[in-house]
Amino acid sequence: MENSKSISVKKIIVFASGNGTNAINIYHHFRENPNVEVSHILSNNKKSKVLRRAHDLGIKCIHFEKEDLYDSDSLLDVVKDIQPSLIVLAGFLLKIPSPFLFHFPDKIINIHPSLLPKYGGEGMYGSRVFKRILKNKEVESGVTIHYVNANYDEGEIIAQFKTALEHNEDVNSLEEKIHELEYIHYPKVIEDLLK
Repeated sequence: MENSKSISVKKIIVFASGNGTNAINIYHHFRENPNVEVSHILSNNKKSKVLRRAHDLGIKCIHFEKEDLYDSDSLLDVVKDIQPSLIVLAGFLLKIPSPFLFHFPDKIINIHPSLLPKYGGEGMYGSRVFKRILKNKEVESGVTIHYVNANYDEGEIIAQFKTALEHNEDVNSLEEKIHELEYIHYPKVIEDLLK
């Protein structure tokens, strides 16, 4: 009986490179859900706070080198063994290689801190995005949740959520608004995709 229960649990694995606030927020969202589990957090950054936070919460952590992602099937084999229902990128800065896209079609998603296609592409992350948005005097911004394809931030858009910008907005206040949108909406969109 125990075995049939464990088979029905949908597993999420999260790739993160930095602080991991989104990754941990997703974990807390599903913690009481018997049907969904954040089973692993993977990071290419040995010094990232996300690995320490995940470890403290008892989430299985995997640190990998860039070569494991691009130059061999070692990481792909590990992920295939986990059999995730969804692979979630949360502040993960490396491009996902084509073998992952082939093996997990429409199962890899990302969140981007702007209203794509604006302010996307290689090198556009974190404060770099916010500085550009403010420089261009945008009146609104937001987050985009999208499927991952072979190009940075160009996969099919799943959902977008907007926020108005004030005339005196700065990088810190904008970042706060964006994080709030991420924390509210990313787990809910993930939940909808798993239904």
